[in-house]
Amino acid sequence: MTGQTTRTTCPYCGVGCGVAASVDDAGTVAVTGDEGHPSNRGRLCSKGTALADTVGLADRLLHPRVDGHRADWNSALDRVAGGFAEIIAEHGPDAVAFYVSGQLLTEDYYVANKLMKGYIGSANIDTNSRLCMSSAVAGHKRAFGEDAVPGCYDDLEIADLVVLVGSNLAWCHPVVYQRLMAAREPDPKKTLVVIDPRRTATADSADLHLPIAPGSDVALFNGLLAYLAGQGITSELPGADAAIEAAQRMGDAASVAQAVGVDIDDLAKFFTWFAATERAVTVFSQGVNQSSAGTDKVNAIINCHLLTDRIGKPGACPFSITGQPNAMGGREVGGLASTLAAHMGFDRADTVQRFWGSPTIARKPGLKAVELFEAIEAGRIKAIWIMATNPVVSLPDADRARRALAACPLVVVSDVMRHTDTVDCADVLLPAAAWAEKSGTVTNSERMISRQRAFLPLPGEARADWRIISEVARRMGFGDDFAYESAADIFREHAALTAFENNGERVLDLGALASITDAEYETLSPIRWPLSSPEAMRAAGAMPARADADRLFTDDAYPHADGRAHLVPVAPRGPANRPSTSRPLALNTGRVRDHWHTMTRTAKSERLAAHIAEPFVEIHPEDAQTHAIVDGRLATVTTDWGQVTMRAVVTDRQRQGSLFAPIHWNRQFASAARVGAAANPAVCPIAGEPEFKHTPASIAPYEAVWYGFVYAARPLRMQAQPGIDHWTRVPGARFNRYEIAGIDRPGDWTDRVGRWLSVEGRDVDWLDASDPASGLYRAAHIDGGTLEAAVFIAPTPERLPDRSWLAGLFTGEPMQEAERMAVLAGRPADASADTGPLVCSCFGVGRKTIRRAIEAEGLDSVEAVGRAVEAGTNCGSCKPEIAEILAEASKD
Repeated sequence: MTGQTTRTTCPYCGVGCGVAASVDDAGTVAVTGDEGHPSNRGRLCSKGTALADTVGLADRLLHPRVDGHRADWNSALDRVAGGFAEIIAEHGPDAVAFYVSGQLLTEDYYVANKLMKGYIGSANIDTNSRLCMSSAVAGHKRAFGEDAVPGCYDDLEIADLVVLVGSNLAWCHPVVYQRLMAAREPDPKKTLVVIDPRRTATADSADLHLPIAPGSDVALFNGLLAYLAGQGITSELPGADAAIEAAQRMGDAASVAQAVGVDIDDLAKFFTWFAATERAVTVFSQGVNQSSAGTDKVNAIINCHLLTDRIGKPGACPFSITGQPNAMGGREVGGLASTLAAHMGFDRADTVQRFWGSPTIARKPGLKAVELFEAIEAGRIKAIWIMATNPVVSLPDADRARRALAACPLVVVSDVMRHTDTVDCADVLLPAAAWAEKSGTVTNSERMISRQRAFLPLPGEARADWRIISEVARRMGFGDDFAYESAADIFREHAALTAFENNGERVLDLGALASITDAEYETLSPIRWPLSSPEAMRAAGAMPARADADRLFTDDAYPHADGRAHLVPVAPRGPANRPSTSRPLALNTGRVRDHWHTMTRTAKSERLAAHIAEPFVEIHPEDAQTHAIVDGRLATVTTDWGQVTMRAVVTDRQRQGSLFAPIHWNRQFASAARVGAAANPAVCPIAGEPEFKHTPASIAPYEAVWYGFVYAARPLRMQAQPGIDHWTRVPGARFNRYEIAGIDRPGDWTDRVGRWLSVEGRDVDWLDASDPASGLYRAAHIDGGTLEAAVFIAPTPERLPDRSWLAGLFTGEPMQEAERMAVLAGRPADASADTGPLVCSCFGVGRKTIRRAIEAEGLDSVEAVGRAVEAGTNCGSCKPEIAEILAEASKD
């Protein structure tokens, strides 16, 4: 693979960007965007740009482990297969379960689903995609008869109106956001509406931002549906009259505006724009899906498109954009407990069993994610195999997941990392292939199937997930039906199943790919389903994305039995749990720009870890005043399910009455920031998707008497350090940074800090300065002339120095005298070395660098900043933040 460029697919969000990866003779990996991939056309976001930083083997799980000890593969696989078989024999197939992930490739997913549903005979296989898009699946099935996204990314560029609902596209799907922004530049008539309780980076770019009350999406879109009907728009589709009647119960526009908490003039503007714009796309994501009313929210949106016949046409569709790279592929092969394979329901169990020739088949839905872990805790599930996910962090009420795994007789985890919060609960650990070592396919949010190709060899004893699953199946006696030699074998079988006894009943049809050769599979270009005609495929050439498959339902034919789309009457209902006197605020959770899920990949990149270095909780200024919260200091958020402590960010971007906290941090990186442990486990009764966007909460100051930070060239065990009550680890390539705080002040800082750094009795150059009156303390540990650690302590965080310049001192070279004095002074010898907090991850440009350039050169646009300091000129993810800095500078 050395010296070659491999075209593969990014492992992050559902955009499904193509990447070109190469490895030079020294083993150095380089990653760029694949200009030939139709989804991203060469663009990559900050995370994709930094992929080469994340492929190292530090902290990798490289060998099987059983009961905490290294084991060989035979022993580990025998333990898994034997353990599952014994439990099934004694308690039945529903006593075991798989919990899988949108990080798996389609081929991995297919084999796992086949083993559980067709050979073990239970539907107890669910995926972490349940947590982010199962409401969209259920809404699609109710409206269309099948889980199918009708549009493509091109529609966002063609549309004259794009409505983003519950989607911070600029941070969570940056490449699609940049495509949208690029399309708007030459055409000022293209309008963007953002519907989100928070004023996000995406909202900053909008022509109209509607900061609706949390959970009021159904009321908003019912109001829109009633308005459209009032304009004389009618439909003969099933359910239309009932849906309109339900929507009209909202009352007039003033009643709708009051119900959703927005200005009536802004609401009227949105309604008018939507009614007048034929080419309208409504993009929705986790802000809609993650709700106890998530499925109804999805159908409320789709109803408006069906009523106006804005579906199956260029630039007009409802568009669900997924969170994970292969959430769609998992939906296709039956990774959800609520479906069988190939978009078939349990009413088609006999069809699936005939195709597989399996000894049994699951005939009813299995346990969905939240109820699955409830069943483990209750003892009904006695063996669980977790693949490529971290539920002890990501599930709501995550402490229940940890308790459940602690009590479960057999916990198997396939992962790439040696330590995660979930891995630490495992009886058997199986080393899986990581992104750069995997081969197979993924399907993105626009139904585009792309090849994942390995460009690095498997390290240690790691194996592909499908091989591991197949080996367990063989040991359980099913070897003949799992005798796959390659991922291509599995893909052909998957494609054939989508076409088996289909007869045009299901949109998902990959029949044209069921007989492709290994060579054709290896060179497969990105291609969008459905692909039912081999003749059309041959006519299209070397399997490109087919233009006539870009959009579904162009002929108004739907997979419902009557062949028509259905409007679904829905009624507004609030969140499952309302704020109360003791829990007066609503906690909302989500992502940040440069981190991904539970940080096992992004934390390996210093530049990604530096953008938002700590977990935080956003709070509106009036709420901060009410609850005595101070910007930049620590605050504790408490719910009925758990508690987290994070840095407070006081901002009017946050809606009053609500809090926002990111999902990424966990026990590997912070002492008390696992926000899933505090999240509400209520779920949508139809989809089973949790209510991550609304948990009743209270907030209070964390009573720290000192704050500080440590830079250290070697890892420190924060959990075991005396006097450190709160910590966050910010990983770096040459050092780790630790943000720390404590609730008691020592009499001697020199002694306590010395114990933190383990310097007692060592011959080191120790510089420190203490001012007991002010509570300030600074120290530098210099070993062999080079800086090994630096410590800064102050009574409040406001009195701590900026951090960014200190990173430049960890060079491995002897320190100059001026640098030594700078550490003790708490400021750089050269002011330009203080670049400020990171803004542009691609080029490492900080906020102070941008601000100085604006002031020195009179810069007045994002483009001008890019020309001066490069920020924003690669992936563009930081452009909203640059615009914010420009706005601040203009006010000063």
